[in-house]
Amino acid sequence: MKSRIKWVALGGLVLSFVSILVHLFLAKSSASLVQYGAATAFTDDLNYIDTAGRKGPGYRRLWGKVKPLEPLQPYATPRTTPYPVPNEQNNGFIYAKIQGSFEKIKTSICDLVTIARLLNATLVIPEIQQSTQSKGISSKFKSFSYLYNEEQFIAALASDVIIVKDLPSNLRPARKRKQYPIFKPKSSSSPNFYLQEVLPKLKNAKSTLPLSFVEYQRLRCRVAFHALHFRAEIIEVARKMIERRILTAKASTRLRGSGQPFLAYHPGLKRDSLAYHGCAELFQDVHTELIQYRRAKLIKQGIIKEELAVDSYARKGNGSCPLMPEEVGLLLRAMGYPPRTRIYLAGSETFGGQRVLIPLRSMYANTVDRTSLCSKEELANMIGPENPLAEDLFEFPPARSTKLLKEEWDKAGPRPRPLPPPPDRPIYRHEKEGWYGWIAEKDSEPDPSPNNLRDQAHRLLWDALDYIVSLEADAFFPGFDNDGSGWPDFSSLVMGHRLYISASSRTYRPDRKYLSQLFNSTSDHLYHPPRNWTLSVREHLNKSMAEDGLLQVSRLSGPKSFLSHPLPECLCTTSKSAENSKKRSNLQILYEEQDECPKGLELGFNTVESLQESSDETETQEDEMDLGLPESDETSQADAVPSTEQDEEMDPDD
Repeated sequence: MKSRIKWVALGGLVLSFVSILVHLFLAKSSASLVQYGAATAFTDDLNYIDTAGRKGPGYRRLWGKVKPLEPLQPYATPRTTPYPVPNEQNNGFIYAKIQGSFEKIKTSICDLVTIARLLNATLVIPEIQQSTQSKGISSKFKSFSYLYNEEQFIAALASDVIIVKDLPSNLRPARKRKQYPIFKPKSSSSPNFYLQEVLPKLKNAKSTLPLSFVEYQRLRCRVAFHALHFRAEIIEVARKMIERRILTAKASTRLRGSGQPFLAYHPGLKRDSLAYHGCAELFQDVHTELIQYRRAKLIKQGIIKEELAVDSYARKGNGSCPLMPEEVGLLLRAMGYPPRTRIYLAGSETFGGQRVLIPLRSMYANTVDRTSLCSKEELANMIGPENPLAEDLFEFPPARSTKLLKEEWDKAGPRPRPLPPPPDRPIYRHEKEGWYGWIAEKDSEPDPSPNNLRDQAHRLLWDALDYIVSLEADAFFPGFDNDGSGWPDFSSLVMGHRLYISASSRTYRPDRKYLSQLFNSTSDHLYHPPRNWTLSVREHLNKSMAEDGLLQVSRLSGPKSFLSHPLPECLCTTSKSAENSKKRSNLQILYEEQDECPKGLELGFNTVESLQESSDETETQEDEMDLGLPESDETSQADAVPSTEQDEEMDPDD
């Protein structure tokens, strides 16, 4: 009898174990892209292993260098001989005021230095309006020094342009009385405008400048990538953010606290760009109204030559609108980035708020931003001591009497018969109390309050932190960039800077028009696409990082977006380009206009690359010996989800 009971108990245990395996298999095979696979999550949550430093084949597939672009190296030094050094006997002073977002400020400073060199003039350090208009920021910093290091800026450009911190004392009163010529150049102004219009009024003198305008492009690179350094407090906070480790309930969320890779993502959801490109219908309710109001204002200013109402879905289909966060999450999952991937969310403004980021955070729980990686004390030290400002209290308009409402109704003119006009959308109290509450009661946006002006200045600091982190990221994914169609945005500047300092780093350059077609092709089962859709995404994004992506950008880039694509003026090629050009015809097109790196410079590059390759090979061999992994590009268990497991999560009917 006892023996029978033992056999029954053993059979029950076996059946229970089999039942668990069956349930795990079914959950894993039916899991969508937005969730953990059941078996993977079960294993990861119970046995979290810190795999920092392991760089197997799967690691290289997701985080490794882009081999075809390794010959490209930064080289923005002057090539014209002789390159005349500026002297104090020049054509006068240029004093400028800059207004706009972080990316406009950076681009304008680069243009100002180039103009000063072109006109053989002394440049006064420009005044950043976002910091001077705000009366509540710290008095510890001046306008330019609120964001950038003045001493570094002057020293780095000493051989190009004479830069002074302020006008001479004898010229200041006349400037305040506006006795000097004032120009408001457009962003599309050509060099001839400054030579023919500005220079004669500045001073009639000869300019000893090189004739080739290529040198001015290299000068812009030296300004953007060498001279414009953020002040020390900003750099210190950004470095702490990159190396910080934050403990959570189950594991640790970090960027590169133990050498682990991370991906930076900039959504590109800014109100101005959404209004300019006509993407209002991608949002709902009050957000659509806010975008349309800004678009109407741009039309009135003559910036937009189109109608107010456009088909946003058609604009998104031709690639004019940003990728939404849930689409970016699907693309990253299709590439094979596991759910535990660390993603840094850049951008001081994400229009739509945290609500639009919920789908991305559900796919990647380790999505962090500066608020997750900085303490209030660190941010306060970076901002500096500020005087307190009175809070902006929302004042409700006085209630209208019944008599007044009846008079307005009688004066409203003829009404449709027999039905009365439909009621307006109900306005809730919370919609009147936010920063957008004016849209419920007024037809025009109110002037910014002192707190709004201070917030605009703070956004420059937040963008500076995000810029540094995005440059240091192992991979960068832009939700939107201007593709050379307008003024460079944040993502464009980051992509150009990453191309300059490390062309082989993983910088995705997605074609939004092509990706929109892919999403439309699988709209019926968006969160459960077939395997061939995933392979198409992988093929496109892998090509976008390499020479195909650069060629696509070079065809679309214009004069305004040079800093987002500083080719060919600001880079050179090593001897590797000759070997690679025999294998791929696209490389011949990419490198045909590039200068070869000087022998001494190339020798230094080769030494560094050989050391990196040898260390990578050693680490890879050790990892494969420890893990027993075969030499396959799809079988890394350290940081990537194998493609076989990824394919099992796809449509089982495919």
